[in-house]
Amino acid sequence: MQTIDVKQLADKQANGAIELIDVRMPTEYREVHVEGAVNVPLDSLDPKAVSESLRSDSEKAIYVICRSGNRSSKAVQKFLDAGIENIVNVEGGTTAWVQAGLPAVRGKKAISLDRQVRILAGFLALLGAVLGYFVHPYFVGISAFIGAGLMFAGITDTCGMGMMLSKMPWNRCGVSGSCSV
Repeated sequence: MQTIDVKQLADKQANGAIELIDVRMPTEYREVHVEGAVNVPLDSLDPKAVSESLRSDSEKAIYVICRSGNRSSKAVQKFLDAGIENIVNVEGGTTAWVQAGLPAVRGKKAISLDRQVRILAGFLALLGAVLGYFVHPYFVGISAFIGAGLMFAGITDTCGMGMMLSKMPWNRCGVSGSCSV
């Protein structure tokens, strides 16, 4: 997998137009993103469609960025699996870009998806415990279910609650799924 650091990417961007996609959720993209980045969330990424729409020259690289580099490496793998070469993962993602003091477009703040998951999981665990104590002992099953789900998410790096929350209207920004700043 090809990689590039944020300073090298900034140099390439200063020397001419580059094809850069940001695979974070639309609300994350709206909060802060690299100027010129196109938002294509990982969960709706179609590598062939993106490749065809972004570049007329198949030799031209497509750079992929996310928050830290994890989702963008998954997106790069999707491109490679689809037989699309010359895809480059941006190491450190938008976090590294901002920490390097490079120019970023800033917009409306949002509660991160990780934080939303923690809030909902904590609420449901507490609700299960309270209902189990005051209403019926079987309600502690809610807390057990949430605990099991969190363990599964930690082991598999797949979070069902996060996927569900990402589809909620407050985590989408419009009909197209893309946010304006």
